[in-house]
Amino acid sequence: MTVDTAPDLNAASAATEANPFAAGDWATPFGLPPFESIRPEHYVPAFAEALKAHEAEIAQIAGNAEAPDFENTVAALERAGQALDRVASVFFNLTGSTTSPELQAIERAVAPQLARHSSAITLNPQLWARLSAIDPEAEGLNAEQQRVLDRTLTRFRRAGADLAPEAKTRIAEIATRLAELGTQFGQNLLADENGFILPLDGEEDLAGLPPFLRDATAAAAERGGTHSHVVTLSRSLIEPFLVFSTRRDLRARAYEAWTRRGENGGETDNRRLIAEIVALRAERARLLGYDSFAHFRLDDTMAASPDAAMALLRDVWAPALRRAAEERERLQALVRAEGQDFALEAHDWRHYAEKLRRAEHDLDEAEIKPYLPLEGVIQAAFDTASRLFGLRFEEVADVPRYHPDVRAWQVQDADGAEIGLFLGDYFARSSKRSGAWMSAFRSQERLNGDIKPIIVNVMNFARAPRGEPTLLSFDDARTLFHEFGHGLHGLLSDVTYPLLSGTAVSRDFVELPSQLYEHWLEQPEVLRQHARHYRTGEPMPEALLKRLLAARTFNQGFATVEYTASAIVDMTLHLSAAGEDGLDVPAFEADALKRIAMPTEIAMRHRSPHFAHIFSGDGYAAGYYSYLWSEVLDADAFDAFREAGDIFHPETAQRLRRFVYGAGNLRDAREAYTAFRGRLPSIEPLLKKRGLAA
Repeated sequence: MTVDTAPDLNAASAATEANPFAAGDWATPFGLPPFESIRPEHYVPAFAEALKAHEAEIAQIAGNAEAPDFENTVAALERAGQALDRVASVFFNLTGSTTSPELQAIERAVAPQLARHSSAITLNPQLWARLSAIDPEAEGLNAEQQRVLDRTLTRFRRAGADLAPEAKTRIAEIATRLAELGTQFGQNLLADENGFILPLDGEEDLAGLPPFLRDATAAAAERGGTHSHVVTLSRSLIEPFLVFSTRRDLRARAYEAWTRRGENGGETDNRRLIAEIVALRAERARLLGYDSFAHFRLDDTMAASPDAAMALLRDVWAPALRRAAEERERLQALVRAEGQDFALEAHDWRHYAEKLRRAEHDLDEAEIKPYLPLEGVIQAAFDTASRLFGLRFEEVADVPRYHPDVRAWQVQDADGAEIGLFLGDYFARSSKRSGAWMSAFRSQERLNGDIKPIIVNVMNFARAPRGEPTLLSFDDARTLFHEFGHGLHGLLSDVTYPLLSGTAVSRDFVELPSQLYEHWLEQPEVLRQHARHYRTGEPMPEALLKRLLAARTFNQGFATVEYTASAIVDMTLHLSAAGEDGLDVPAFEADALKRIAMPTEIAMRHRSPHFAHIFSGDGYAAGYYSYLWSEVLDADAFDAFREAGDIFHPETAQRLRRFVYGAGNLRDAREAYTAFRGRLPSIEPLLKKRGLAA
């Protein structure tokens, strides 16, 4: 744990006039933050001033002498806190994508203060009394206003607004401590990821690596400056290394480091943090009247209960386990065919799966990548959005950027009306947390003017050597489409109230727009147009395209098992009420996996000590199942286009935009899906998509 002097967020600023956050609206293109002018020392006074302003706004709303109504209470709450939102959106976007020791120190100080501030609002008895007194029927509220009122009441109630005073005090203490723990978890994980490199200094160490991977490991070494080639713990490097390296000993070392992140002892070990996080979440759930944290989280989701989520996971687990066992036998046979006598292990699976894919489908990852340059895949994502929703994308150069890698596109509707601004940040770097995500510097709404969104997609692709185009694997291309689907969910939002904007939907519905968008990447019509060789511009040969698509369900037993195991462990942990000192994280995880007969040759996609989805914050806690829940939806939803006979069918696309991509949280998730599809989905399209159907 880093020792530092925490910044005093209550300190007065000596240079308010020079602070970019002290100005009104930024006089920058598209109202972007003036990134080049913002320095770490600006955040502490900016947060202090914004918190003070928001506290005054809340006090005015809560103490209003007028009778409570929607306008003077709910709408007033929606208008409040704009200065704080502006500071926080910039700060937390940058702590994820381009952090520094200075920003990390501020983050450790600001996270608990923001938690206390939020608790002071949701646990304010005067404010809760005003909200509870609003009568939607007497006021004649429209559908969107009724939805905002309902979601506001739900938010306050789930934060503890109607608890007894002593319980409220404890709820606030828990929220503050969880903010501290989640921040430390993420920073520990980043430190572990940055603290490991595997040097590849001779030709023997590079055995089996294709040219694109040699280039990527050389580029990674160039940034470090000591070795000729290195493997880091960036997924875009370590996964292809595990696929192609013929050095079994090096694969084992790399895999060990990858799966032991957050579990190496010392200051960055996350196991103690997890035990405390799980205990505090369980305590909070009990205070709110729930049997477990999982029951609390799922009460406000499409699944509605842990039983429903676990039922889906079990329905998928059984066929996935059978499929994985078949795959394991074929891989072990390949090991024997090579004259080896070792038993297949987890660090071998990807390597032999690639060999099997070549044998069964005549498909080589290195053969595919030249047809998937980053630029071409970006354009494929844009063109798909243009054909579905009539959007236009124009790259703009002279705009503020938080890092030189960032690119920006102005987004317009078919009639030229402004939609928003899209930012792309595609390359891995040590200051960026791992993974891929979508976020917003500004969200769409109309309550405070016609506010256009500024959406960012952040990736961690391995950068090609200087002067060469970056080539993507098909999985990388799928990730880009996935995050761009989230991006469209933010860009196309068409609501009045900030609370309902964009991706602010049920956790097990939020992955529908992203996972659905992946389907278009796999369509021959899209690949024929956009999968072109980076040197010649020639389209992917038809024979290769057919082999690529024929292999879509290859290795899906492995992929489904590694994901579903993570989701089951997440849910099992959060159904537990283990105390802070009573939870042995590795033992709990091992026992949970034993009970579901987890194959030893496959590891969870995210082991608990580095499971940032569920421990860097509450985001996906007891909710990692939601990717699979949303996949049931997306597989069924794409069938709507197939049934229409056109993957860009205009009327279907129009319904999709109205009820899914553009609707924010205007409706309950089940109602929204039914409005688009005419019915709720079945699991069969999912099993078919993954090749798991009987």
